[in-house]
Amino acid sequence: MRVLVVEDAVKMASLIRRGLREEGFAADVAIRGEDALWMAGATDYDAIVLDVMLPGIDGFETCRRLREDGVGAPVLMLTARDAVEDRVAGLDIGADDYLTKPFSFAELLARLRALGRRGNPEHPTVLRAGGLWLDPAARRAGRGHTEVGLSAKEFALLETFMRNPGRVLDRLHLLEHAWDYEYENRSNVIDVYVRYLREKVDRPFRVESIETVRGAGYRLRADGGDAEA
Repeated sequence: MRVLVVEDAVKMASLIRRGLREEGFAADVAIRGEDALWMAGATDYDAIVLDVMLPGIDGFETCRRLREDGVGAPVLMLTARDAVEDRVAGLDIGADDYLTKPFSFAELLARLRALGRRGNPEHPTVLRAGGLWLDPAARRAGRGHTEVGLSAKEFALLETFMRNPGRVLDRLHLLEHAWDYEYENRSNVIDVYVRYLREKVDRPFRVESIETVRGAGYRLRADGGDAEA
């Protein structure tokens, strides 16, 4: 998942971003609502973590404008205020969930994963393509009864594929969902990581699940390559 964190407290934003990255998420940070608007308009985020108290336009107004601009990414609002009217106001203008500060990072992760599933209701908790499986919450993946160890970026790339089985994904889409703005874009990074994935989830099992679509990108076969096994 690629997440936009909108939080003006620099220390808090850095802690959230670092924690998300350690869990395999791609995370960008905006410190103002105005910045969040253009970033969310330019990037297809899987979720937005939005603080209510921001300089300039506040979180409520930011959320309202995001929805007016057609941004459909799930929004998790953060606030130090626990008043019922604040939660109602946030939900009424288009927020999907609410978390009161101080909060447990584990709960933040769980809520983000739940929002990701809500945004993609066709996907169960454990993603599957034939015998290939991936559990986003447990950070585990494998084929059949064999678990496969993946790096954080390998896991993020495979998760992007498995949320779009049978669909051709170009390199830009894969970059946007597995890497964030601080990554120094290199044209061949996707090709390199696809090769890493093939070496771990395909070659040992004598299957080919990730197909190269010449001139277009890559596609994960919906059967996970098992039809050829």
